Amino acid sequence: MSSKGSGRGRGFCLERCARPNILALQPYRCARDDYQDDGTNVLLDANENAYGPGLDLQSDGSLKRVMSNESGEANDPDTIDLRGLNRYPDPHQAVLKQKLCELRNLHNHTAQDLKPNNLFVGVGSDEAIDALLRCFCTPAHDKILTCPPTYGMYAVSAQINDIAVVKVPLDVNNAFQLQPEAINATLSADPTIKMVYICSPGNPSGTLISKADIQQVLEHPTWNGIVILDEAYIDFAPDGASLAEWVTEWPNLVVMQTLSKAFGLAGIRLGAAFASPQVAGLLNNLKAPYNVSSPTSALAIAALRSDNLAVMRSNREKILEQRQRMLIELPKIPRIGRFLGGTNSNFLLVEILDKTRDEGGRPSNESAMALYEALAETRGVVVRFRGKELGCEGCLRITVGTVEEVDRLLMEIRNVLQGDGIADHRGINGTEKSEDQREQEANGVVA
Repeated sequence: MSSKGSGRGRGFCLERCARPNILALQPYRCARDDYQDDGTNVLLDANENAYGPGLDLQSDGSLKRVMSNESGEANDPDTIDLRGLNRYPDPHQAVLKQKLCELRNLHNHTAQDLKPNNLFVGVGSDEAIDALLRCFCTPAHDKILTCPPTYGMYAVSAQINDIAVVKVPLDVNNAFQLQPEAINATLSADPTIKMVYICSPGNPSGTLISKADIQQVLEHPTWNGIVILDEAYIDFAPDGASLAEWVTEWPNLVVMQTLSKAFGLAGIRLGAAFASPQVAGLLNNLKAPYNVSSPTSALAIAALRSDNLAVMRSNREKILEQRQRMLIELPKIPRIGRFLGGTNSNFLLVEILDKTRDEGGRPSNESAMALYEALAETRGVVVRFRGKELGCEGCLRITVGTVEEVDRLLMEIRNVLQGDGIADHRGINGTEKSEDQREQEANGVVA
């Protein structure tokens, strides 16, 4: 439909004015587009931290004040001073960056130390994804390589920046591990590929990618590009798994992290990219001058304080306990199939079968979609359909919840699969849609 006006702005035509790749964008869809939080829903679809922020909070929701060891007086430099909101925030975030370095300087992979000049911080990991594309890829010329099934924002950001995407799938027959030989062969064949995005632990797979496989790509003898390791879920993996400090050894490695998952701070939108000082310097040069707000910075610094780190780690242990419980209890329900991928995240990827296992049931997108809709529309439990992803036939991705949320999840899945609640659903908001259209729309959520 043309937007050319007949009166004012007669010469204006949106279709000729806007960039073609932007006009071709499909609307971005996130977890809350389909099912809202009405206060009673159990939301297990966006991999948020069900136990809340990793902050030592008082009953009114405010941060507890800590006592200075030296004076015994209240010492809370991380408190948000509302009187200071008329001033622009710190453009360099040196204190926050130092705290992040201290968190990751564990010397599991190198004797060298991360320093603040190894860091870029921004609005979630999404800002780092976009900044890297703008820094290293020439629009309509260069490409990135992704490894599906993977996080959807790599492709969304690439399309926004007019960057083509080359895909080398994860090994669906080996728990969604990387295929470094295939990646390196692709890089050798196409020098316009500037970056490789690797998600570890994977989303939706939950697989922790082998360090040796990542090193094999880093060691490519001729490729001139950057390996981006997305560690959004790394704190749910075994201790010492993060490769953030490895950027001090590899100038062609960038490691992205976020406070949205284990730290339970999705609402403040704070992400970080660890890189060599040279790469981090480029990213900091191209960012907006005040990209991290004062409230976000203060809360992030507070979250990295020792008392609040203890809260985060306590919440993480609770999540790991419920993850193990789901691994044990879900297979006891008829028509629940295998868990695919790994168990290194705060979610599980599980097959839904068209019949019981005893009856020879097979993974079924139709059954998974029907269960997904039934849970959300009639039971108030929202999970994520992922059946259209490579190697994920018939799969739901289920975020690990609290004890009470897992209780309800298990009860409602059992009720639906053993009853008639899976029989007929018209789709989201009751709209008549084909099975394939419903599946495509449900799978299209970037989360």
